[in-house]
Amino acid sequence: MKFAVVTGASGNLGQAVIQKFLDEGYHVTGTVVPADPVKLDVSHPNLHLVEADLLNETAAAQVSQKVIESYGQIDVAVLTVGGFAMGSVAETTAADLLRQYKLNVETAYNVARPVFLQMMKQGSGRIFMIGARPGIDMKNSKGMVAYGMAKSLIFRLAELMNEEAKGTNVVVAVVVPSTIDTPQNRKAMPNADYSKWVSPASIASVIHFHCSDDAAALRETVIKLYGNS
Repeated sequence: MKFAVVTGASGNLGQAVIQKFLDEGYHVTGTVVPADPVKLDVSHPNLHLVEADLLNETAAAQVSQKVIESYGQIDVAVLTVGGFAMGSVAETTAADLLRQYKLNVETAYNVARPVFLQMMKQGSGRIFMIGARPGIDMKNSKGMVAYGMAKSLIFRLAELMNEEAKGTNVVVAVVVPSTIDTPQNRKAMPNADYSKWVSPASIASVIHFHCSDDAAALRETVIKLYGNS
């Protein structure tokens, strides 16, 4: 059996990833925030949920440590926790920058670092972080200054980790979806063409494929999932 860690287990994407990996025979440890009001639609004997404040470095590290102590390895980590905010340069303060940095970078790094170190010991593993178009090209970040700047660091983190992992079978990738088809996004954009959006299930399937033997030779840092947009 293989073992996966998924952060943001109660989110739309988190639940889709968890369901896909459970269906494929993985044991999954999912993180939820303390007193999370959202109830998961996923139930399975191979799913273990843990409460963790991923902004707390010690608490985040304990998630992977418990998995290692229980199962001896981590094969996959999918880090879906993040945050979003609009705001032009005029509207964005240093405090806004810091908040987006914490929500998008610290929550990822606090989990990715201990998982990466474990995978380096193992000599294998896959880490997936969630990026965004504004993080790739600042032209796409107009009106989303803090968000775009924070997401751009996710790509740099993946590149740095992949440099350290050269010569191993450890790969860190950033998944970049277009608009994800969720109830929340449909409510926020009722007049949008949903056929151009990307479903959480399709994102989960692509992530799982990149963990398969068929994708073993792939070491791409960026996985773009733009659908028909």
